[in-house]
Amino acid sequence: MKVINFSSENTIINQYLAEIRDVDYQQNRLLFRNNMQRIGEMMAYEISKTLDYTCREVQTPLATALVHVPQDEIVVSTIFRAGLPFHQGFLNVFDHADCAFVSAYRSYENEEQTQVGIHVEYLASPALEGKTLIIADPMLATGYSMQLSYEAMLQKGKPKKVHVACVIASEEGIDFVRKTFPEDSTTIWCAAIDSTLNGHKYIVPGLGDAGDLCYGEKL
Repeated sequence: MKVINFSSENTIINQYLAEIRDVDYQQNRLLFRNNMQRIGEMMAYEISKTLDYTCREVQTPLATALVHVPQDEIVVSTIFRAGLPFHQGFLNVFDHADCAFVSAYRSYENEEQTQVGIHVEYLASPALEGKTLIIADPMLATGYSMQLSYEAMLQKGKPKKVHVACVIASEEGIDFVRKTFPEDSTTIWCAAIDSTLNGHKYIVPGLGDAGDLCYGEKL
């Protein structure tokens, strides 16, 4: 399974990442959402290089041009609610893609808030059989919500390729995806990989709660 970590390269993604990590920049929700979206756009462009292409004839006002265009049928999936701006970035690039949405949330199962349970309540997805599935979830912490979301989507068919796209991943989350996703057809894309999860299963240094920073604190 291939893992791409953009923070190990010189790319403009690092500028957006620096801003969404910064506690001062985080006071501006619009900037935070826009940077999440822009990271999605940049990542989508990189993923586009891995797709299968076919040659298409296009009639211009002067002659016929031959253009290589993607032939993959793409489905972009996201997990409510933090994933919405990130998801929009992918749609800005893959504007012909279908969309899938999963409602998955974490809940602590002990008073110390160290045992985390993941609950999937809702799924809306097109058929996935033979398609290219992009799961856009900004934070890959333990990997449990990613796995449960993927298993729920398999009810709609088996995709030929899976791209797990996240803004920040933990090493533990990546190891979990390696063990639970198809080895030969899955690629993990990260703007950054952090080494640690704290006792509450948040990524450290991470950026905090992406959903709250996008849309405000939840009760």
